[in-house]
Amino acid sequence: MASENSFDIVSKMDMQELANAVNQTEREIETRFDFKDSKSSLKLEKDALTIASDDEYKLNAVIDILKSKMIKRGLAVKNMDYGKLEPASMGSVRQKVSFKQGIDQENAKKINILIRDSKLKVKSQIQGDQIRVTGKSKNDLQEVMQMLRKADLSLDLQFTNFK
Repeated sequence: MASENSFDIVSKMDMQELANAVNQTEREIETRFDFKDSKSSLKLEKDALTIASDDEYKLNAVIDILKSKMIKRGLAVKNMDYGKLEPASMGSVRQKVSFKQGIDQENAKKINILIRDSKLKVKSQIQGDQIRVTGKSKNDLQEVMQMLRKADLSLDLQFTNFK
């Protein structure tokens, strides 16, 4: 009997890489002329980031810089969840950005349906905030990965524990 092959579908943000991207963003803001005398700042907490700046325009510029640093470090900007833009002290603004960790039930169901509809000989099972996919053929498993990479999902997926 052929052995079962499997892999896990997860959605995680590498918080160390995120901290590095935040540090690079802060350094760039300090050196850019258009941020001279700006009160822009980034504060990374457990799984959220608070970005503050002089006005909405500058805040969006800070977010753009952060996104470019994240992309260079291989981090998914898809997993960013933006809070409301709030007024802060002395006319400045701030916005909280949280980072999706794990696959929520709604996306897990979507992924399971995509896998089932693919007609590949694999099984998928939701296990907490990740999905285990099993099948006899490694090719089928790799086809599932390809299909999910192309799928229009609202979060970034990683594939781990390929056996």
